[in-house]
Amino acid sequence: MSGIINSVADFASSTGFAQITVPMVIMWIVSFVLMFLAIVKKYEPLLLLPIAIGALAVNIPSVAFYDGGWSIEGMFSPTGGLYYYISQGIHLELFPPIIFLGVGAMTDFGPLIANPRTLILGGGAQFGVFMTMFAAVALGGFTLGEAASIGIIGGADGPTSIFTANKLAKHLIGPIAVAAYTYMALVPLIQPPIMRAMTNDAERKIRMKALRQVSKAERIVFAVMVMIVCVLVVPDASALIIMLMMGNIFKEAGVVERLVKTSSNELMNIVTIFLGTSVGLTMSADIFLKPQTLMIIAMGVVAFGFSTFGGLLLAKIMNKCSPKNPVNPLIGSAGVSAVPMAARVSQVEGAKYDPQNFLLMHAMGPNVSGVIGTAVCAGYMISRLS
Repeated sequence: MSGIINSVADFASSTGFAQITVPMVIMWIVSFVLMFLAIVKKYEPLLLLPIAIGALAVNIPSVAFYDGGWSIEGMFSPTGGLYYYISQGIHLELFPPIIFLGVGAMTDFGPLIANPRTLILGGGAQFGVFMTMFAAVALGGFTLGEAASIGIIGGADGPTSIFTANKLAKHLIGPIAVAAYTYMALVPLIQPPIMRAMTNDAERKIRMKALRQVSKAERIVFAVMVMIVCVLVVPDASALIIMLMMGNIFKEAGVVERLVKTSSNELMNIVTIFLGTSVGLTMSADIFLKPQTLMIIAMGVVAFGFSTFGGLLLAKIMNKCSPKNPVNPLIGSAGVSAVPMAARVSQVEGAKYDPQNFLLMHAMGPNVSGVIGTAVCAGYMISRLS
């Protein structure tokens, strides 16, 4: 009888069950919450779901099959672990720029070109990036590099947040990515109260002049010039800017439909799976369950709030300076680069006060300029702090 008991005990000790810890179980719960948000609430499901699965996998003892046995080390082993090689897409800075290629192939810069003033609104929304960075330093416990990486969350741009964190705070990639993508999904909940508090009925009903048609040549020249200028000014953001504009030039050229389709669909979908899973695999219990993580999650809300506030405030200032050609301040909140969700929020909020007021295309101007602005901010921070 004792022999049977010893055999069962030996078998149990050879499985992963004997290695389960309380922190791992807590991370399972975190993973299940992320799955709930992705599947039930449909909050950024394309990335939150792979992140959730990766986070669950890395917190299951003995998760990877390697060299004839199961071991977590095998997953990351330089001699054969599957996710070791996949995760190199983050460490070697491949995935975020490729995501930007797809974003560029789906982005219309026409509204921004037709109304260049909205470029300023995208810059105004970067207020949240720097305010959060300063707040993180003031609170203590964060280096300048870590604070800068956290601040980029305010730009509402997940790939840029990951790109910056990989340069300045590799150990914080997991919580920063989760905060960035979760709050991007919560833009329709976070922004409207701030938008209402910052504007009055008359401002919300402002109708903007119809946008002019923008030619193909203008669109291509714009993309090329932005690429040249941004790379010269902030070389550290060159990978993001070049890929963003390459995707857009593919789209606007009208002669490489297959490349546009691949960039915006197949390639982007594949990279999204690998990027999300790789981020999730950085969320091991010993790294994620720290007071720093809770602070990052909290400061993510602050970052979004300040970014929304900055865009709205700048729109109101613009109207004071140019009362004969006002902008609807509601489009200022679209300066956060959650494309196109933030622009849709501007449209929905404006339609509540004037159902015939169509703000979506106007809001796309600051929305896409926010993408550029956040990448430029990231490049500047990397150049100064790395």
